Amino acid sequence: MQADDQLETAARRPQHGAAVWRTADVTTDVSWRIDLDDGQRAAIAGAARAAAARGVTTDTMTVEEFPLGTMSAAIAAWSRMLEAGRGFLLLRRFPIDLLGEHEIELAYTGLGCHLGTPVGQNAQGERLTHVRDERLPPDAGKVRLYRTRERQDFHTDGADIIGLLCLQRAARGGESKLVSSWALYNEMLERRPDLLGALYEPMGWDRQGDNPAGEPAWFTLAPLHDVDGVPRLFYLGWYIRDSQQHADAPRLTAAQLEAMELLERLANDPTFHVEMDFQPGDVQFLNNGRILHAREAYDDDPDPAQRRHLLRLWLAAHRFASLEAGLRGGVAARPERR
Repeated sequence: MQADDQLETAARRPQHGAAVWRTADVTTDVSWRIDLDDGQRAAIAGAARAAAARGVTTDTMTVEEFPLGTMSAAIAAWSRMLEAGRGFLLLRRFPIDLLGEHEIELAYTGLGCHLGTPVGQNAQGERLTHVRDERLPPDAGKVRLYRTRERQDFHTDGADIIGLLCLQRAARGGESKLVSSWALYNEMLERRPDLLGALYEPMGWDRQGDNPAGEPAWFTLAPLHDVDGVPRLFYLGWYIRDSQQHADAPRLTAAQLEAMELLERLANDPTFHVEMDFQPGDVQFLNNGRILHAREAYDDDPDPAQRRHLLRLWLAAHRFASLEAGLRGGVAARPERR
């Protein structure tokens, strides 16, 4: 290790606060589970029906198009939980049973707009995406894992807040898992500060076949970066490993590979993560700068109407920015992909 690297490692300090948690902390204190009451359910459903009657779409939805004045205090509390609390929450009893398909999409997007501004999630610029197994043919090429039923290991996405609404659960599997990125940071700092330092080094990332015309199929980014003195972990292990298929991408060092393996091993340790088995009407919101999330593989019901189906939002938060500007703004839409 070079002298400068040793000085930087020595200067790093453990993180503190509610966002540093382990499994036992969030299974004994379940204040992150929130049941919407009948009044809140009615307010959301009413706002959705009114928006639908005015011709509002998920692309044109704004806070002004979805007034929830009676819920302002609750929404402010949820935002504080994401910013300065555990970094995640689970809203239950979202009124999918009171609304039609289009109204549900408006209701979910409208509620999300009170927490942040929806941003694009793919090259098509979609602000609301459907998370389900699309049963793509073998020759479909490289596709993002949310469009399949395969397992997704612990990772981050491209916005401050990530939201998932469950419309239909899987026949088997598909559990959601969350882990505190600061708890992982502290553990690596204690066990192997040298490997924590390796995560501050730029690595190659594969673009998963979604690179703009004329640009390389990979880019470089350090998984760990300090934002205003606070560590930010932005991580998709398979993007990083896939970069190695490109001869011109930087080679991962032995230390970087070991650091990735340790990070993933800790995240998958049952003493670090919490597991959720979504039920229809559950909404999970998480602070992407404080939480890594994963999904187990799943099997679907033979009936297409009973297959696992979630709606996803990426939000640039109104109250806070947990990622740098280049990471919190989602995926820029490209006209050639529309």
